[in-house]
Amino acid sequence: MHHYTDTPAHNVEPSAKALSVTELNGKARRLLEMNFNNVRVEGEISGLARPSSGHWYFTLKDKQSQIRCAMFRNRNQALKFVPTEGMLLMVRGRVSLYEGRGDYQLIVEHMDNAGTGDLQKAFEVLKAKLATEGLFDITRKQPLPTHPKHIGVITSPTGAAIRDILTVLKRRFPAIPVTIIPSSVQGEQAKHELVSALKLAESANRFDVLIIGRGGGSLEDLWPFNEELVARAIADCAIPIVSAVGHEIDFTIADFVADYRAATPSAAAEILSPDRQAILNQLHLFSRKLTTLTRHKLQRIQKELDNLQKRLRHPGDRLRDNSQRLDDLEIRLKQAITLKLERAQSSFGRVSDRAHQQNPQRKLELLKSRNEYMSQKLIQLISTRLEKQQLKLEKISGELNAVSPLATMSRGYSVTTLSGEIIRNSRQLKKGELITTSFHQGQALCTIEKLTY
Repeated sequence: MHHYTDTPAHNVEPSAKALSVTELNGKARRLLEMNFNNVRVEGEISGLARPSSGHWYFTLKDKQSQIRCAMFRNRNQALKFVPTEGMLLMVRGRVSLYEGRGDYQLIVEHMDNAGTGDLQKAFEVLKAKLATEGLFDITRKQPLPTHPKHIGVITSPTGAAIRDILTVLKRRFPAIPVTIIPSSVQGEQAKHELVSALKLAESANRFDVLIIGRGGGSLEDLWPFNEELVARAIADCAIPIVSAVGHEIDFTIADFVADYRAATPSAAAEILSPDRQAILNQLHLFSRKLTTLTRHKLQRIQKELDNLQKRLRHPGDRLRDNSQRLDDLEIRLKQAITLKLERAQSSFGRVSDRAHQQNPQRKLELLKSRNEYMSQKLIQLISTRLEKQQLKLEKISGELNAVSPLATMSRGYSVTTLSGEIIRNSRQLKKGELITTSFHQGQALCTIEKLTY
């Protein structure tokens, strides 16, 4: 170990030449590299930066100290892993000095993963504990307001985070009121101040959303937002909270507990603020639509007014029209009454004729006349029928008389019967039988004494 002491001014030789800053830094760099050209150091990585050049810049630390480190592209490309925040590393390299800034640093040639650092272990333990309790559950997260009425920002009033938030809000929607609730965001006291700021914001009862956060930094710098005390205060707060801690790659316990996690403070402002230009464009569109609708409405009203004006006439004209209409109605009324009377008279005549025709006396006379007519008609029909039947009877009688036995008997013939049976042959008779002989006029009873066959 080398010690350096100041030499009194009176011991400096007058002819000694003073060193420039560059010369001094060069001597110091060479001295360090000569004495520490191959050292092995174990520590926890923090604040890893990976610019587009491909080089890595980070800090190695333990509980008391830290050292800046650089690992150039030609060395880190050979690694099979990329270190993450809080990882415990075993590195090998040489101690040097960056002359441009005079910064003491370790140029890393190789590194190995030596496990997890103490802070990272504490982070994982608390994260697992709170997750088990349900503090990260999506069901308990509150929705963010679409158009915030008052935003509270819990952060350092002098940090870069508040400047980024105010810049974005001013650009997007400057009309939203913003109140800064100041709190330190780094160091041992930060966790207590953050909790007090959350309680103060909730008791103020005027914020409808809160932003809590800070700019980027190492794991140690961000550690207040990994404290259990702060996490539980965020979970218990009744106001929706947006966590905006560090850069996009940084994650803290506050991010998991909050109702919404923003990648950066600027992103939180973007999320909560409506786009003023988009709203203005929408209002302009609504204004044009309203103007168009109003103009069309006025045109329709004007057209209706013109039509009404055309229909509007002088009262004298209306009186003359009404008078003429009254005369017309009077004429039509008289005509209607006359027509009604004529129809009534005609109807009365028809009813009277029907009543006369329906008179019982008239009906009796008609029935009597019809009866007489029918009687005469019946007598005529009967007389004609009788005459026809008489003629027919005479004809039939003549025909019957021509074949009648009586007609034959009138010519001298007789009919002999035995017990009503006509005797046609003498063989039908026996001696002593009583027979009847019928003549044209009269009958004779005879007893048979002799038969001739």
